[in-house]
Amino acid sequence: MAVQLSNDGVRAEPNVTPMIDVMLVLLIIFMIVIPQLLAGFNAVPPEGQNIRPHPNEDEDVILGIDAEGKFYLDKKPYSDEELPSKIRAIYDVRTQDKILFIKADRNLKYQRIIDAMDIAAHQGVRVAALVTDQTKGTQSLIESDNAGQDMGLGGGKK
Repeated sequence: MAVQLSNDGVRAEPNVTPMIDVMLVLLIIFMIVIPQLLAGFNAVPPEGQNIRPHPNEDEDVILGIDAEGKFYLDKKPYSDEELPSKIRAIYDVRTQDKILFIKADRNLKYQRIIDAMDIAAHQGVRVAALVTDQTKGTQSLIESDNAGQDMGLGGGKK
């Protein structure tokens, strides 16, 4: 705090320069770190019609495979050698819903997806579900798939 003498007496004013310096450093750190954390993996899944929407829940385990064939388990990269032990560690402690959702890039060779499913099957996964997206501008023709959705937003039948 800076103290100044003036004609009116003593005035105490806070020195905000150090606080501004700290805030600018934090701003720069967050501008660099947050995009890196959110980057995770990037894959464009295949599209189709009559796709039931699946909300990502906190307990869902998602295995991502990017266009280069790299594995990401819950957005964290793992090598081919590390992946089996990580999947085993997750599914050994689960007592129910031993489902693994696989989200792979649409341009990936299918053999890489088969490899991932094979690894998962040997590590305690009971069901491997492949994630796809609804084709843009369409809507599922199955009425139960559209329950709870706004029929006007999908661009399909009204």
